[in-house]
Amino acid sequence: MKIGFIGLGNMAKAIIGGILKDKIIPAKDIIGSDKSADMRKGAAKEFGITVYDTNKEVVANSDYLFFAVKPQFLPDVMDEIRGTVKKNTVIISIVAGKTIEFIEQGVAGRKSASNAAKDNSGLKIIRTMPNTPALVGEGCTGVCPNDNVTDKELKKALEILSSFGKAYVVPERLMDTVGAVSGSSPAYVFMFIEAMADGAVAGGMPRSQAYEFAAQAVLGSAKLVLESGRHPGELKDMVCSPGGTTIEGVKVLEECGFRGAIMDCMEAVIEKTKRL
Repeated sequence: MKIGFIGLGNMAKAIIGGILKDKIIPAKDIIGSDKSADMRKGAAKEFGITVYDTNKEVVANSDYLFFAVKPQFLPDVMDEIRGTVKKNTVIISIVAGKTIEFIEQGVAGRKSASNAAKDNSGLKIIRTMPNTPALVGEGCTGVCPNDNVTDKELKKALEILSSFGKAYVVPERLMDTVGAVSGSSPAYVFMFIEAMADGAVAGGMPRSQAYEFAAQAVLGSAKLVLESGRHPGELKDMVCSPGGTTIEGVKVLEECGFRGAIMDCMEAVIEKTKRL
């Protein structure tokens, strides 16, 4: 089995790193291309993979093919490789905002993907939305296959996608929401960490130490939610002692519209994703 990548940026590198860490396939069976010669050379040097100058060479030799480019570059990529994808190749797209139908139309050159998705001659496409914590093996990826992907192929794709974090199958109608709740959300969390660190600095703590305290608090809190299985509200109440300091902080956040601002932020991201 060979896994190919069109695009060798940070997310592709995170996925390649996960594949090699979990020993899903050896480096010699991973191939890739990128419009940047420096990116190609860098990936080959870092991981020992095989790189090609053209996308068509990657397509011709891939059993699982990742589209790992920016949304604005995907149409050009699909134009280039149209008609060259092998029947049994599974395309895994990590391109934000681009639907399965959009990819089907672009790669197959059809005006409508509705009929192709119902027969065995159609392309095998898995739409995904990973996030940047994949860079440290803690990603969260939404996964949506089309009807042509077999259970065995989906299982292998989930194995690949789980090599750098968690991967969950969701219906395509939720993929834009996945982008807001996990794809874009690290930026919100980084802002939260930075703000907490700024507050700690204002309280007299050295900045480097403030970042460590704030980041570890977020890490530990997230782990507590995932491993305890308790509702976040219940965990919040555990920290808020009657008449204590934490409830005073919670009160300020509520007065400032903390939760509403986050919900509005999510809504804005979802709507923007739909327009990509």
